[in-house]
Amino acid sequence: MNKTIEDKLREGRSYRSMEMRAADPCDAGSYIVEGYATTFNRPYTLYQESGWTLREQVSPDAFNDANMDDVIMQYDHAGRVFARKSNGTLELEADEYGLRIRADLGGTEIGRQLYEEIKGGYTNKMSFGFTVDKDTREQTEDEDGNVDILRTITGIRRLYDVSAVSLPANDTTVISARADGEGVIAEAKTERSKALEARAAKEKVIAIIKLLKEA
Repeated sequence: MNKTIEDKLREGRSYRSMEMRAADPCDAGSYIVEGYATTFNRPYTLYQESGWTLREQVSPDAFNDANMDDVIMQYDHAGRVFARKSNGTLELEADEYGLRIRADLGGTEIGRQLYEEIKGGYTNKMSFGFTVDKDTREQTEDEDGNVDILRTITGIRRLYDVSAVSLPANDTTVISARADGEGVIAEAKTERSKALEARAAKEKVIAIIKLLKEA
């Protein structure tokens, strides 16, 4: 794994992947790409283990107070900056679907090369780096004892970057679950253990009562 990403994860940053594409050109010489850094109210599986699942979704209000003063666009969260909000080459807007990004990659030769890769479908994924400020968790359990936790990110503290990535960020997503989701996962395991212990104790009491009635 890229050392830069490892360092950022230690800072508490998280990464999630989405698709991006080259926009339909308005005129010749356009190098615009666009996509969604995240979608709203669309749960996705963040972590799964036998007996329980941790899902996550982003609230439409999550970016209301987020620090997005100078978000940059990179490749694999490292190296050259292809676009940035402060010079107007990167636009971010929350709409009814999610956080939409639009970037002009025409400012540098390497940016134009990246545009061609995106246009040709060689690079079609993007990831964004952020830190969480607030979240809520809803836990349900089915009749077989399988636990489902839905984590809703209700507040993002800071959005650092959006990046085109060479591969879908599945591995990065798993690592980010261990980083910013570690507390959630630990709590889930504790709650599930308590539930199993309570169920076992209840079944033991029922068995004893049944034996007493049959005596």
